Amino acid sequence: MSEKKVSLLEGFKAFLTRGNVIDLAVAVVIGAAFTNIVNAVVKGVINPLVGAFGTQDLDSYSSCLQGPCTTDPKTGEMDGIEILWGSVLSAALSFLITAAVVYFLMVLPMAKYLARRAASQAAKEGVRETLEVSELEVLKEIRDALVAQRTGGVPGSAGPASGEGPGTAGGESAGPRADR
Repeated sequence: MSEKKVSLLEGFKAFLTRGNVIDLAVAVVIGAAFTNIVNAVVKGVINPLVGAFGTQDLDSYSSCLQGPCTTDPKTGEMDGIEILWGSVLSAALSFLITAAVVYFLMVLPMAKYLARRAASQAAKEGVRETLEVSELEVLKEIRDALVAQRTGGVPGSAGPASGEGPGTAGGESAGPRADR
């Protein structure tokens, strides 16, 4: 009944050295670096394209919900209620670009690779099944040949006639003897 207790430090070490924790940490670091790339694309390419129709900075797009939406130069406070929908649009574009890049450069190629791999495995299984079926057929032929040798019949026939078989003579019954 003595159970070995795992110390807190040993459990933490086992948790950290598990493969999926390391993979997750790598994914977070790569994701952070990838986010910087996407943000640079949005600010360097997308914002200037949008700027051709308006301002270059999407964050400056806003609407005033109530009041004149003026900033007091002395206090820096906003009069009115301002909706900053440009920053939401910028974040949405960043998300869409990130999702598109991840899908087209990572998910789609991996799905195609896995589909090819599954097809290859299915083909190997089909060959294995064919080999198993042909082995079964060979074993049946061997069995039929052995039965034919014992009975003196033709290979592939249904086997010995009823009542006849190995160890029985011509018309002897294969059943129990009555004289015992």
